[in-house]
Amino acid sequence: MNDLDILEGLVASAVANPSGEDVASSPTPDLHQYDRILVMMSGKDSLACLLHLIELGAPLGRIELHHHDVDGRHAEPESTLMDWPCTHGYIVALGKAFGVPVLFSHRAGGIEREMLRENCGSAPIVYTKANGDLVTLASDRCKQSTRLKFPQVSASLITRWCSSAAKISVSDRLLIHDERFRKGRTLVVTGERAEESANRARYAEFEPHRADNRHGRIPRHIDAWRAVHRWTRQQVWQIIARHRCMAHPAYYVGAGRASCMKCVFNSSNAWATIRVVDPAGFAVIASYEQRFGVTIHRTRSVTAQANRGTPYAFEERWRAIAMSREFTQPIFIDPWVMPIGAFGESCGPT
Repeated sequence: MNDLDILEGLVASAVANPSGEDVASSPTPDLHQYDRILVMMSGKDSLACLLHLIELGAPLGRIELHHHDVDGRHAEPESTLMDWPCTHGYIVALGKAFGVPVLFSHRAGGIEREMLRENCGSAPIVYTKANGDLVTLASDRCKQSTRLKFPQVSASLITRWCSSAAKISVSDRLLIHDERFRKGRTLVVTGERAEESANRARYAEFEPHRADNRHGRIPRHIDAWRAVHRWTRQQVWQIIARHRCMAHPAYYVGAGRASCMKCVFNSSNAWATIRVVDPAGFAVIASYEQRFGVTIHRTRSVTAQANRGTPYAFEERWRAIAMSREFTQPIFIDPWVMPIGAFGESCGPT
């Protein structure tokens, strides 16, 4: 039985007999009023959003998965510094398994190029249109300036510029410039949860998106819905288990979040694990710290961090899966197994 056969039975069962166990009491928008529903896909929380949409009966034909490649693509040489190598392939596999399109976007050269910016503006933004065409938008940050340091651990998106430069501004610009968003209504679904931080707890669950312009000269009706904002981590894993979905391989390596592999919020244990899983990539990060004279952590280098930590006790096969750019694993797995990182360290934005 293939993924689509399994999905057909799961969808029918979930829609007809939703357990309600994982569905929080937050108000749900009328999903049928939207011409398209964009799920900004990354890790477990956005996967829970997709599954929640299915259980609510959202029309699959209107759902799209969107992912920001934080290392960028289509560049020579192509950066492979920050992300888990398997991420792009895993997102593609998710789309195929659920029968929904997957669209990608990125800042050219990714976080690494932005980090190495010296007396120049930011790189252009590239995104995939619904018909598969690639669109390149000129830089939105043309002012010449220099970074030459890693994003710093902070709730401020100015100091922690990776999120704003490689994700937020990328999605905003594609929503503004792609003419299809000027027709009908669009719902953008993201997976921020109040449990993650005091800052995220203050986010509105439903509001007009930053790119909304419904009353402007060039109208765009775009709403933002944080579909699992009130959910606990346990509820997130319950819905993933119920649908027998394989989560991002990072969780099976022991990570509590499937953000960038070399996330600036990584704990000592996470850096110790990365040194084992990706020693070459770890060495590049350490060399950049020495070059910049500024470490990611306020007082310790990544090497000092790793020396203080203990690598996660993952099964060896997951190293190969997580570090491969080709993802060939099934999305639906039976029996379903809880990843070792499911309730592990969740080092992330404050």
